[in-house]
Amino acid sequence: MALNPEVIALIIVTIIGAATPLLLAALGELIAEKSGVLNLGLEGMMIMGAVIAFMTVHNTGSATLGIVAGILAGMGMALIFAFLTLSLQSNQVATGLALTIFGLGLSALLGREYVGIAYSGLPKLDLPVLSELPFFGKVLFSHDILIYFSLFMVFATFYFLNRTRSGLILRAVGESHDAAHSIGYPVIAIRYMAVLYGGAMSGLAGAYLSLSYSPMWADNMTAGRGWIALALVVFAMWMPSRVLLGAYMFGGITILQLHGQGMGIAIPSEFFSMLPYLATIIVLVIISRQSSASLAPASLGKPFHPTH
Repeated sequence: MALNPEVIALIIVTIIGAATPLLLAALGELIAEKSGVLNLGLEGMMIMGAVIAFMTVHNTGSATLGIVAGILAGMGMALIFAFLTLSLQSNQVATGLALTIFGLGLSALLGREYVGIAYSGLPKLDLPVLSELPFFGKVLFSHDILIYFSLFMVFATFYFLNRTRSGLILRAVGESHDAAHSIGYPVIAIRYMAVLYGGAMSGLAGAYLSLSYSPMWADNMTAGRGWIALALVVFAMWMPSRVLLGAYMFGGITILQLHGQGMGIAIPSEFFSMLPYLATIIVLVIISRQSSASLAPASLGKPFHPTH
């Protein structure tokens, strides 16, 4: 396959599509972790968002309702996690793992009648002149609203964390929940909101998967993307701009399995399929040797016991 401009544009568009669910879920998890909560249930929240969004679109015909339903499904799963870990003080790691297992099983049950049903996909942006530009029209003006929203949220997340009072309070809670509590901030309420926001973004990422990236429902269609999104937060050292970089890097690795053999590279397809997960392990090993843990919120994963 010759790398002419049309092919390059197609590859870039494919990378953007593959990166978007990772970006959405990772940005949500970043906010949750900045508040001091480690939620390993991204995979479960994403898959529930995917199945509920697809079921809603199939039964109502409304993409808007489907997206909203996916967000609410992710928030519902996050609420379960928040109640167990913040109100009942259960272990965050064990609860997050249980949430993922629960989500995968429940989604398979709910979606059993929808397996293999196709959907036309979310409408693409169509600007009469800009969308017809050679190369740039395809790369910049041929996407659906969720892709543009994911890019906007990178800047919105940076602004929130670094330029607003609410972002400062969130970071203070994540750094020292005892100190934040002592000066009157409602630590549990703040963490509830952060976890629910993370669930909403993960549900939206799942909705993007079933309504746009692969517009259909299939069991386990998240295929480990929740775990990659978790690794992205660590890779990004809890910075939104690096989440964007990491998501597109992993998106590029993901689409190698689609383009590698088409370009005549004589490597088994199974090797390309495992590349995103192999890259995740390599990145985590490299980061762990660079003492990135010191950049993590100091209260991350630690239970808060309010004193009166």
